[in-house]
Amino acid sequence: MGRLLVALAREDRRFAVVGAVEAPGHPALGRDAGEVAGGAALGVALVGELRPICGPEQVVLDFTAPAAALAHARVAAECGAGLVVGTTGLQAEEDRELRAQADRTRAVIAPNMSVGVTVLTELVAQAARLLGEGFEAEIVELHHHDKKDAPSGTALALGRAVAAARDQDFTRVGVLARQGLVGARSRHEIGVVALRAGDVVGDHTVVFGGLGERLELVHRAQSRECLARGALRAAGWVASQPAGVYSMRDVLGL
Repeated sequence: MGRLLVALAREDRRFAVVGAVEAPGHPALGRDAGEVAGGAALGVALVGELRPICGPEQVVLDFTAPAAALAHARVAAECGAGLVVGTTGLQAEEDRELRAQADRTRAVIAPNMSVGVTVLTELVAQAARLLGEGFEAEIVELHHHDKKDAPSGTALALGRAVAAARDQDFTRVGVLARQGLVGARSRHEIGVVALRAGDVVGDHTVVFGGLGERLELVHRAQSRECLARGALRAAGWVASQPAGVYSMRDVLGL
């Protein structure tokens, strides 16, 4: 994602790549970020720490891991920089800490930066309200075999969208996969199933099953470019916003 963000940002006149961070000890440290991204040199060397290159006129884009995302959020808040976080896999306590740090500056946090997924989430909520509880909701997500967290943050966000539209608490009605003799499906539950195979970037399907009919809403990410373009859109938007934590819904004006 870092390489893709650099490659796309350099093509967009609205942006200037002024810094790039890699994990301490990474073999690419010291190399030019533009060259690492597969293009011409940018004059921006990869460094192992955010703080020396962070400032209030900048927006930090983070696609790392929970611990790194928390550290970067603290630095961004302390330096007054904007923040866009697409990192997933955070536990509840980590998510609360991330949002507390991000609230000190202007930040967009989303489990999926795709514009299409943001619209899907809106459509799913609307469908849940219109269809009512007579239609049972199930969510299936498919990702590449290297993805470490399951279910995906996007799948959980879709589940929360269904629950909120029906005035339910997802922590109570969400069922993450099923195994064994689980008995008949509860009318209120929202099932989430995670699949892992090959190099799939990310597919999400929300199934509303009724009696005699079924509605399916599907989003397929054909490449990670949709995530990077959404993140850059968020960065351009959040740069001029007041302090606070925002979502991709805010970025799109939904």
